[in-house]
Amino acid sequence: MNEFTTYRLPNGIRGIHRCVRSNVAHCALIVNAGSRDELTAEYGLAHFTEHAFFKGTQRRRAWQVNCRLENLGGELNAFTTKEDTTIHATTLRGDFPKAAELIADIAFRSTFPDRELEREKEVICDEINTYKDSPADLIYDTFEDMLFEGSELGHNILGGKKALARFDGNAIRRFTARTHTTDQMVFSSIGNIAPQTVEAVADRYFGWQPATVRTTHRTAPDVRPPFERTITKHTHQTHCIIGSRACGIDDPRRLPLALLVNILGGPSANSLLNVVVREKHGLSYNIEASYTPYTDCGIVATYFSCDHGNTEQCIELIEAQMRRLRTETLTPRRLSMAKKQFIAQLAISLESNEGYMLGTGKSFLLHEEVDTMEQVYAKIEALTAAQLAEVAEEVLGVDSKLIYR
Repeated sequence: MNEFTTYRLPNGIRGIHRCVRSNVAHCALIVNAGSRDELTAEYGLAHFTEHAFFKGTQRRRAWQVNCRLENLGGELNAFTTKEDTTIHATTLRGDFPKAAELIADIAFRSTFPDRELEREKEVICDEINTYKDSPADLIYDTFEDMLFEGSELGHNILGGKKALARFDGNAIRRFTARTHTTDQMVFSSIGNIAPQTVEAVADRYFGWQPATVRTTHRTAPDVRPPFERTITKHTHQTHCIIGSRACGIDDPRRLPLALLVNILGGPSANSLLNVVVREKHGLSYNIEASYTPYTDCGIVATYFSCDHGNTEQCIELIEAQMRRLRTETLTPRRLSMAKKQFIAQLAISLESNEGYMLGTGKSFLLHEEVDTMEQVYAKIEALTAAQLAEVAEEVLGVDSKLIYR
């Protein structure tokens, strides 16, 4: 028996469903359109569009959109990334058709009333201010802007206040017409609902939308030389990112790199950076390494905060651990432990049905297929120390630095 059921509506919208024993159902419309699909004058428009979806439709006013599922004890939400926009809902399984209908209503029948949009701009301005007040968040986007400068990925998702002030309903309609095409959409669901029922519901609420095809194409960012930059922010602590460009989602090096980054600075207390920088030397409370893959490239980043006087020592210790991964092959025992830890982390994270639903939907959107967890675990188990060393040499050897002081 297949773990997932997939289908395609006549207009090109794809669907994926996983049947599980639960009284709760989750579903989402995932659109392969995010901030990297904006034109220069549209920076911030993808995120503004996500907010605007909740401001009224041909059938509902804003308060009716927001209360439709909440009155039933359910939830409705959305988020925007650099590459996709997702509208998702959680309900009791008996209310699943209501959730699907509401998502379709706001995705395809939103009216974007001017009065509501102007009010929402104030909300987003406050979100921008909150974001700017958090150097730990701001430094990630600033670093990524520098790493991908001059490309589709080289601007943050929120955009700026001046551009935001110019946006209106017509700007949103032009953006969604160009990017929110049916060939770039997946309706993902999980719950104790028969696959035939799910497909019928999807066809009823999404199938009426005319078929559309995206005609624009993304361009991979050019490789930039490494940089080092210090920005004065008058923060109580130093915030620093050391990172580099990495491979994308379809690259076969993605999985070994993900395991390598988890060894370096994953969430566990026994990651190299936690052991050396935090536990052994007591220099930083917040230190982590992350890998963010995009469709055609990615970014590996190590972030830490510390007292100003400890900055250089932290950087030296981090670079020493990176050098260690490049030059020292992992022992069989260390590699086996790292694989078990990584597999367990994945398994625990997927205990959330909502997270599982969102992850499988994104995978199906990009690849037309989804690996079962058993297949993913088998791929992790097959990784070799030589593969990890090779990826470490390619990715961890040429780093850029950004420091907030």
